[in-house]
Amino acid sequence: MKAYTTISGDTWDIIAKAAYGNEMMADRLMKESRNLPLLDYEIFPSGITVYIPDISEEETYEADLPDWRKD
Repeated sequence: MKAYTTISGDTWDIIAKAAYGNEMMADRLMKESRNLPLLDYEIFPSGITVYIPDISEEETYEADLPDWRKD
């Protein structure tokens, strides 16, 4: 697990793009953070630590596929 420190204006998709190279992973990132008060943020201020769970390349690739192509 990695940590990402936000800069003012970050959003979940910006963080996902920085962490995984794919903004479509924002849903997964939010799901992993569902028990944290981080979900109160749509636009982050600077200095918030978001923990980035390890996700396989396959999961990142599947995020780019349309729903009908997954599984």
